[in-house]
Amino acid sequence: MSNIYIVGVDGAQQSSRAVDFAAALAKKSGAQIHLVQVIEWSPYSFHTPQELAERHGRREQELARALGMVQPLADKLIKEGITATCEARHGHVGDLLCKIATEKNAEQIIIGRTGDSALAQRLLGGVAITLAQAAPVPTTIVP
Repeated sequence: MSNIYIVGVDGAQQSSRAVDFAAALAKKSGAQIHLVQVIEWSPYSFHTPQELAERHGRREQELARALGMVQPLADKLIKEGITATCEARHGHVGDLLCKIATEKNAEQIIIGRTGDSALAQRLLGGVAITLAQAAPVPTTIVP
């Protein structure tokens, strides 16, 4: 079985660089790439039954849209001769990337670094810090 690289993607230029970096590594090592797009979603909210049903519908629509954005990246990698898979999930980015890395017995996690705005830097900073502290495998942050 070959190694697996988990790559967090979000459609930003930084995550595109992370995919390119992972692809270069995979071409050298023969590793597989598993692309993951995580939509932040908190299960801790109190709603009426109607609001919960509407929320579930929005959640499914968001997952379908996210998968529609990440699948073409996987298809591009496959055309380049790299074994690639993808998925979209709701949850906390850092926690889910760690969980998926464990589930897939991954060799490493690769993410892009964001620094374009204070908000984006804080959001990715939180992911990078979470991964630095909790990742079950080495994490590469691509500038």
